[in-house]
Amino acid sequence: MTFEGKRVIITGAGRGLGAALAIVLADKGADLLLTGRSREHLTATAEAISNRTGRKPAVQLLDMADASAVTLFAKGLRDAARPLDILINNAAQWLPGKMTEHDALAISQTIAANVTGTLLLTRGLVPLLEKSGAGDIMTVVSISGIPNTRLQDASVAFAASKQAQAAISDGLRQELKGRPVRVQAVFPPNIADLSPLDPHWNAPREPASAVTNRDIVETILFALERPRHVTLASIVIDPDTGGLN
Repeated sequence: MTFEGKRVIITGAGRGLGAALAIVLADKGADLLLTGRSREHLTATAEAISNRTGRKPAVQLLDMADASAVTLFAKGLRDAARPLDILINNAAQWLPGKMTEHDALAISQTIAANVTGTLLLTRGLVPLLEKSGAGDIMTVVSISGIPNTRLQDASVAFAASKQAQAAISDGLRQELKGRPVRVQAVFPPNIADLSPLDPHWNAPREPASAVTNRDIVETILFALERPRHVTLASIVIDPDTGGLN
């Protein structure tokens, strides 16, 4: 698979892993639409891509916790009737700490953004992914989405939302079987933030190195590049003893 000319939507693309994915895919010739909650961060990512490639990706403010906004965003894309090749569900509302430390709004927004928003957006864009003839849905979950995993700093609400995301990916994979849309998910651990703009992005790593954005980007690209008869339904990134866990 080549990413040249592929139309890709990345949610939560303003910073961190989403921005790293956007920069690397842009380098590979993808046609990007980036969404996020911060215009400042989205603009910074888009300008960095423009400076590297000469092509500025489209950006769209989108709060995944706002069901109406997510639904209207997907409808607008369907109305434009433009095929979509890859949807990367990367956006996630992080909520650390104990459940007694959070009010009802924080808990409900975490669930809404990570669960309802992911499902509504994906459901709304399936027709466009089918139209491409070889669509891909990649959801960035978390090891928090694996049952019996230690919470560490994650809240109960965040862990619950990520386990729901894992169920969404598995359910969609089963429901879309036989249709031209592949559904895959990656489960990263806590990762060190590294940008492709950093001169150390391609530096060799020692065996005890922490897992970084680069590792997750490379894993996602590897999965998307598999032949269409191969689906890597759940990819769990297990850090070595030296990594963050």
